[in-house]
Amino acid sequence: MKSLFKSETGKNEILALYNKKLNELKLDYKTKMIDTDFGKTHVLIIGDDSKPPLLLIHGSNGCAPIALETYPNVYKDFQVFAIDVLAQPNKSAENRLNMKDNSYGLWMNNVINNLGLTNVTMAGFSFGGLVILKTLIQNQNNIKEVFLTAPAFIVNGNPLVALFKVFIPMKRYIKTKNSKHLEKFLDSLFSERDEFALSYLSKVFLHFDMDFTAIPTITKAEANSINTPITLIAANKDIMFPGNKMIKRANKIFPSLKKTVLLENSKHVQNKTDNENIEHMIMQ
Repeated sequence: MKSLFKSETGKNEILALYNKKLNELKLDYKTKMIDTDFGKTHVLIIGDDSKPPLLLIHGSNGCAPIALETYPNVYKDFQVFAIDVLAQPNKSAENRLNMKDNSYGLWMNNVINNLGLTNVTMAGFSFGGLVILKTLIQNQNNIKEVFLTAPAFIVNGNPLVALFKVFIPMKRYIKTKNSKHLEKFLDSLFSERDEFALSYLSKVFLHFDMDFTAIPTITKAEANSINTPITLIAANKDIMFPGNKMIKRANKIFPSLKKTVLLENSKHVQNKTDNENIEHMIMQ
């Protein structure tokens, strides 16, 4: 299988940033590589195994250390398992799964079963939300509750807006390597400046084969099959997955929707204050 990393040098540069971020967090962590039917899955484990399990699922073009940085205190109440999602610029296998079937759900339930976990809380951002919803659709028996922040798979934004504000700046950066295009991309999606995202994505965009497949949306029948409590945090200024549109549809299709929150001033990626508030919700 051809690697999704375009060169060994590029891969090493991306993973060096991964390790740098992980070391900066100063967390006492263990690593585990899990064999699944879909490929080896790298997991960072933080906290006491006497505490209830929490799985953190990062967004697209991301990695587990980013999820740990987003919610840095959850290990105080949980044993945290931060998952490197398959086929992303991280340390898991590079097998790209099909978003239209239940492969992501089967994979994540493989991970949960191989870790021997039950009564699991899951929290995910963006593409991580799709992974979590696929997990619930496939088998929700081991899942206690989920927290979805600006998740993919419920609604999509205006494709023309995304084209001009996200994809064209990304492509221009890849072609020219001019950082002004990367800055424009980040400004469209991030609520506040993120220096690590600037460094990391500058490498990912150039050295990793990203997935540009259109993201599907959950069907009403699939949503109706979920009985696990869902807390949905949506972002009002999110051009990828618009917050008001998302909450409106979620209220119609999810019978187990426990709570919705609209972050009024948030773009797709939340600022530190909003993330602290979400972390507090998870830990309540």
